[in-house]
Amino acid sequence: MNFRPISRHVVGIVAVIASALVFLVPFAFIAVQALKTSPEAAGLDFAWPTNIVLFQNIAQVFQANDYMLILAFWNSAVLTVVSVSIMVVVAAMIGWVLARRPSRWNPWISFLILAGLIVPPAIVPTAWVMQSLGIFNTIIGLALVEVAYGMAFCVLLFRAFVSTIPKELDEAAAIDGAGPIRLFFRIGFPLLRSVIVTAIVVQAVAVFNDFANPLYFLPGAENATVQLTLFNFQSQFQTSWNLLFTNILLITIPPLLMYVFFNRKIVEGMTAGAIKG
Repeated sequence: MNFRPISRHVVGIVAVIASALVFLVPFAFIAVQALKTSPEAAGLDFAWPTNIVLFQNIAQVFQANDYMLILAFWNSAVLTVVSVSIMVVVAAMIGWVLARRPSRWNPWISFLILAGLIVPPAIVPTAWVMQSLGIFNTIIGLALVEVAYGMAFCVLLFRAFVSTIPKELDEAAAIDGAGPIRLFFRIGFPLLRSVIVTAIVVQAVAVFNDFANPLYFLPGAENATVQLTLFNFQSQFQTSWNLLFTNILLITIPPLLMYVFFNRKIVEGMTAGAIKG
C-alpha cells in the first residue's frame, strides 16, 4: 500500500486547519469583543457576552469625535484610489518596457527595483523632501509616498507577466501603424487584466491598512485615515475595549471583502509569470 498520497493529503489538511486557526481565531476574538459592553470587554476573554450591544457600539464608534470615522473612510478611499491608480498605470508601463526592450541598463534598473523592496523607508528625509515640495500633510503627497513604496512590487509583477505575452502581437500592431503609446494602451494594457486586478487588490489593501505613513506624513484630525481612528478609544489611563474592537471590525470588513471576492484573480495574477518571469 502506497502511503505517500495519503501523507500528502494529511499534510494538506493539517496546513489548512493551521491556517484557519491563525486567521480565524483572532477575527473571532475581535468579533466577540465587539458584541460586549465596556465592563465585559475589559476582561479581554473569549467568553460569550451576557448582553449583545453590537449596534450600540457601532453607533458610538461612528459618533466619536464628530463622526471622524466617516471622514476617515473618505480620506482612506481617496488615498487608496489615487495612489493605486498611479501605481498600476506607471508600473505597467515600466514592466512593459523592461520586458519588451532589453538593454544594458536593465540589470541596473532591476537592481534599483529590488533595492526598493529591501531598503527600509527613511522617514525624516522623506518628510524634508515633501516639505520642500509643499506636499507635506496633503493627500496627494501621501499618495506619492504610497506609490514609491509599492512601485517595486508592482513592476516585478507586471514585468513577469509581460514576459509571457507573445511578441508577435507587438509586431502585428506595429505593421498596422500603432505607435508605442497606442500599442501599450490598445494592445498591451487590456492583456494585463488579470495581473492588474491582482495589483489593485494587493496594493489597495496595503494602502487602506497603512498606519505608519498617514501618522508621519498626514497629521491632523481632519486628515485622519481609518487606521488612525483607533486612537479615538485609547488614552494614557483608559481604553474602551468594546469600541476599539468594534472600530477594528468595521475597518477590517472592506479589505476582507476584497480578498474574498477577488481571491482567484489574485492567485492567477501572482502565478501568471512564474514560468518565464
